[in-house]
Amino acid sequence: MKVCGFTFIRNAEKYDFPIVEAITSALPICDHFVVAVGKSEDKTRKIIEEIDRDKITVVDTVWDENLREGGVVYADETNKAFDAIGDEYDWCFYIQGDEVVHEKHLLAIKKAMKTNLDRKEVEGLLFRYRHFYGTYDYVGDCRHWYRNEIRVIRNDKSIRSYKDAQGFRKNGEKLKVVPVDAEIYHYGWVRHPKFMQEKVDSVKAFYHGISEEEAQKKASEQEFNYGTEYDALIRFEGTHPKIMQGRIKRLNWDVNVDTDKIQMKFKYRLLYRIEKLFGVRLFEYRNYELLK
Repeated sequence: MKVCGFTFIRNAEKYDFPIVEAITSALPICDHFVVAVGKSEDKTRKIIEEIDRDKITVVDTVWDENLREGGVVYADETNKAFDAIGDEYDWCFYIQGDEVVHEKHLLAIKKAMKTNLDRKEVEGLLFRYRHFYGTYDYVGDCRHWYRNEIRVIRNDKSIRSYKDAQGFRKNGEKLKVVPVDAEIYHYGWVRHPKFMQEKVDSVKAFYHGISEEEAQKKASEQEFNYGTEYDALIRFEGTHPKIMQGRIKRLNWDVNVDTDKIQMKFKYRLLYRIEKLFGVRLFEYRNYELLK
């Protein structure tokens, strides 16, 4: 069994992406790793090269400026990395630039890939998610945050990144997947408020059709207010991946949030209460088809 990791990134230094931690966390169970590095305004390419020159292939890309609606440029860049993976690999492990795998889950992931290698009906592996917010102490706790997503797929190029690269589809159909007993830690909403505002406005440029210059101008005028931008949070009681300890020690900002405060419309507040009482998330969006 051979495994190749893949991801895409641009302006990692500028927007403070934990891309080194993301790639490094998955490398132990990957025979190789492909990174689509978009033309950047910083040292992103050098940062990627220095992670592991023997194991990482860099694919230089230029983001399509015409793809400025719905975040589809992220799927386009994901596909560029995926398409650069050779035919000799069986599984492809996708991780985004703000996602990290806890080392305690690596054996389970590898075992799941081996167990399902010859089950040709299995097109991908499904992971649980923890979405951190503000600092490393809080986790999103509402339906706004997706609970599961596909991060390991067959090396089948008819599989394509879907919409804004959250998941995958094959010939337009949902992938048939099995769950793996592992989590992805998503740190996309943990940054200094200045970097967070810059990142949010940069993302908006590729969702709402505005120019990056306009987005950057707006970002330079304010810092992100973590205290007003969440629906519901809970305190994180677990441990973070070892690879994240350096970032956690460098945390140099404070976030004041109230975990008892629920900030959502009545409909979502009702669904939230039902989920808490009965453990069922009604009308949950699933970008996959679960196999037994």
